[in-house]
Amino acid sequence: MKRLTRSLWLGSGLLVLSLGIYFLQVALFRRSEDTEFYLLQDLAFLPIQVLLVTLIVDGILTRREKQSMLHKMNMVIGAFYAEAGTELLKRLSAFDANAEAIRPRLRVQGDWQARQFDEAADLARQHAAGIRFSAEEIEALRRFLLSRRDFLLRLLENPNLLEHDSFTDTLWAVFHLTDELSHRTELKGLPESDMRHLAGDVERAYKCIVAEWLSYMKHLKRDYPYLFSLALRTNPFDPTARVEVG
Repeated sequence: MKRLTRSLWLGSGLLVLSLGIYFLQVALFRRSEDTEFYLLQDLAFLPIQVLLVTLIVDGILTRREKQSMLHKMNMVIGAFYAEAGTELLKRLSAFDANAEAIRPRLRVQGDWQARQFDEAADLARQHAAGIRFSAEEIEALRRFLLSRRDFLLRLLENPNLLEHDSFTDTLWAVFHLTDELSHRTELKGLPESDMRHLAGDVERAYKCIVAEWLSYMKHLKRDYPYLFSLALRTNPFDPTARVEVG
């Protein structure tokens, strides 16, 4: 409300100033016809000026705002993979009985181009993961997810994620899996039908995390080479990856 009031006062002041200058010009030079001619001429070009300002200035501001928002979102995504996502990828990929069919395509290389990241992400979304796990393995996953639950909740509260639908969907998939596991007091002796249900939840979260991880890796390669180097050396899909530089 205060901002609107200030804008009204500013607009009124500028209008009064313009009229004052106009009358001053007429009073000093007494050539009202010329003043009216140039006034109409300026008004004729006003729509073009407004159009140029709208297209150019507004476009630049919108682009900068979008870049700033993307930067903040990628910082949040980076925090997710640093605190939970990379470890979660390792754990979930261990449940994938068909991992060898996709693992070679997920060994990101330093010379990859944007197209290769996108192709790998599409492959990950279509991958038919044969999810299999024991009661002990799913119990270990439950403990890990519950230990990161507060961190994941804080991520969901971040307003920057409202503009990133795919990552928000990934967080919801992880949260759903966490809730499913936390509501079962005992994971041993579950019926086969319930194990299949959990396997479906695991697969959904697994595919989402892999696809988002590839998008994040593409961002790092383009904007942060030093972070990309570390991500390559900690690639959960590359058994030969070593964090030590050598």
